[in-house]
Amino acid sequence: MTNNGNIQTLIAERAAKELTERSIVNLGIGIPTLVAKYIDSDLVQFHTENGLLGVTDIDEEHIDPNLVNAGKLPVGQAMGASFFNSADSFGMIRGGHVDVAILGVLQVDAQGRIANWAVPGKNIIGVGGAMDLLVGAKKVIVTTTHTSKDGKSKLLQECTYPITSTRSVDIIITELAVFHVKNKTLHLVELMPGVTLEQVTQHTEATFVNDLEGSFVS
Repeated sequence: MTNNGNIQTLIAERAAKELTERSIVNLGIGIPTLVAKYIDSDLVQFHTENGLLGVTDIDEEHIDPNLVNAGKLPVGQAMGASFFNSADSFGMIRGGHVDVAILGVLQVDAQGRIANWAVPGKNIIGVGGAMDLLVGAKKVIVTTTHTSKDGKSKLLQECTYPITSTRSVDIIITELAVFHVKNKTLHLVELMPGVTLEQVTQHTEATFVNDLEGSFVS
């Protein structure tokens, strides 16, 4: 698969399968925003940290420029949606009222810790809510391409960018594979359609346990 749009769709659609009804879900910038397209149930409530619970897609012909998510993208509101200020929104996050956070990343290390807020030598626009979500969300799912634009693995033994939190994420989903993080160790639990173990191993710098065969890969 070489088309970036297809890759993002594949990852987002797979991530949607991890969501259950009666969940409050925060979607990060990038691939995570696509996940909502693959949820049919109105019992999954989407949250954005700038102050809206009940985020939905919107028809491009009816965009309200004043109604945006944390990534400044236009959104709609579901029936029964709630608006609140940013302080209350972060109170929800820090208080453990967000069930799932789906985040994009720059890097992930072998312990499942992520780097997604700063690149050394480049300007930092803003920290955003990732640090709070990693601490406050009950479950954290990462959606990311397996490699960077220059072909280097994003799943590293150690992050070279500043980590966002010492908390390990729970699930990592790429266009190649799905990993669960258990006891600060990556476990390969699923290969994406048409992908081989050799491809995953070739593009993964981090060590991981291959639960498909019960072996350790380094």
